[in-house]
Amino acid sequence: MRRNAILAGTVAAFAAAAAVVMMTAPKLAAADKLEQLKEQGFARLAIANEPPYTAVAPDGKVSGAAPDVAREVFKRLGVPDVVASISEYGAMIPGLQAHRFDVVTAGLFMKPERCAAVAYSEPVLCDAEAFLVKKGNPKGFKSYEDIAKDEKATIGAPGGGTEEKLALNAGVPRDRVIVVPDGQSGLKMLQDGRIDVYSLPVLSLNDLKKKSGDDTIEVFAPVQGAPVYCDGAAFNKNDTALRDAFDVELKKMKESGEFAKIIEPYGFSAQAAMSTSRDKLCSAK
Repeated sequence: MRRNAILAGTVAAFAAAAAVVMMTAPKLAAADKLEQLKEQGFARLAIANEPPYTAVAPDGKVSGAAPDVAREVFKRLGVPDVVASISEYGAMIPGLQAHRFDVVTAGLFMKPERCAAVAYSEPVLCDAEAFLVKKGNPKGFKSYEDIAKDEKATIGAPGGGTEEKLALNAGVPRDRVIVVPDGQSGLKMLQDGRIDVYSLPVLSLNDLKKKSGDDTIEVFAPVQGAPVYCDGAAFNKNDTALRDAFDVELKKMKESGEFAKIIEPYGFSAQAAMSTSRDKLCSAK
């Protein structure tokens, strides 16, 4: 009997120890994440190839305001490089949760539901919503509600993105909200008359129109009734220690003026990002 009691006690002790290990493992992993990236030599970014937020050159070089900020922050943290994978917005958070990326730097705007799913840094890039339409905005669309009221109007938007949700929330039926994989596709669909409106942030559409050289289209901005959004670098919820380290260096860059030097040539306002906070954006209704 005594032997059985000792054996039972030993099994219980092992079980308790295993439970402690399982509970503490995620915390240890999170604390070690930065060291893992240093050893790895790079951080894996998820981007959307949506200039000026993000861009990928023909030679594969990653640029754009969001990756450029992340690259500099990671350098300061001892991680010398970044590599990027292009992802649709709807796949970014699941990919981050599945550890396919280390961070999302793609104009993934902060909203309460996203803040519940990922660990955001402090704000990086801020922008308003816009419409790309035919010259003169022939249907007079100034808001997502205007599109909903026109029973034949169609709008193109990134799948899983802010614009798709704004259109659906405004009452545009699902079958009239066309998922568009990238900016060039949205531009071509508008030019061909397959959609009446293509919606993205102001700077993205300005960049797209400028590069197109097409004078038969124009940008309407800002969209009436649509909020101004800010993004941040998004991390896995288990990587708050890495996020906090990122925030420390980001704050130093904002205070030194280095942050403005990186993002303002792309057309973004450093002051806009510095005038708000993660807490405000994540609690906004």
